[in-house]
Amino acid sequence: MGVNSLLWKGPITMMTNKEIIHIVQSQLAIDLNCTMNDLNREKDTVIFVPAKENPGRRPYPRNERFFEILSMGKSIVVSATPERLSIAKKYMQGKDRDSIFALPFIRGLYLHFLPDLEKIKRISPPTGFSLEVVEEEGITELLDLEGFDEAIISDRNHPYQTVLVVLAKRNDEIVGMAGASNVGAKMWQIGVEILPEFRNLGLAAALVSSLTTEILIRGCVPTYDVISSNIASQRIAYRVGYYPAFVTDWRCDFKEFEAMI
Repeated sequence: MGVNSLLWKGPITMMTNKEIIHIVQSQLAIDLNCTMNDLNREKDTVIFVPAKENPGRRPYPRNERFFEILSMGKSIVVSATPERLSIAKKYMQGKDRDSIFALPFIRGLYLHFLPDLEKIKRISPPTGFSLEVVEEEGITELLDLEGFDEAIISDRNHPYQTVLVVLAKRNDEIVGMAGASNVGAKMWQIGVEILPEFRNLGLAAALVSSLTTEILIRGCVPTYDVISSNIASQRIAYRVGYYPAFVTDWRCDFKEFEAMI
């Protein structure tokens, strides 16, 4: 197995917080078919743009009718196919940010966390547990393990793959893992899963902390994404040193509104 049990212990000096934001906003601009300036306009400004399959777009699946809304705290960007863009304009123009995100076709907000390099913490696993880094061919040997669907992508035909994993072990038994998926050229998405009998011991924070460092030393940006109702997962992000950088929704329900077109 492609394992490196000597986790990185040096300083994180690979990039700055400003460089992280630039990488993320560059990717979001490609995904949404907007400009980086659109992501940073005045509060309550709404930018409507047609969805487009730009080169370099993160390969998240899109239906024939697509809608995504995103805010980094001030302006709002709406990227959608024509019929849904028309609906969005009708109901969003002239409204403030909070009213827009409360519209009935917005279903469930996702919070996207980024690491604050001044606050990222090195969190050790609890006594009796060890961490190991796995990459390349070693990940293939983990795909058949049960109970880790949130941490690792087992479908080899999936549009993006798990490229880096940190394992939590007790007496050589894998009891938890955090995996990074290459959703973008420079953005890797973190997922974490702990077997039920080993939860609430601090393993998840230790895994995310270690994986965060491993991603950063490879020159990529780790993102920690969680639905807004998952408070426990958000606590892990805050404990490690992440902060909420942007909010999105794309699972919107337009059936009632499209029927009126």
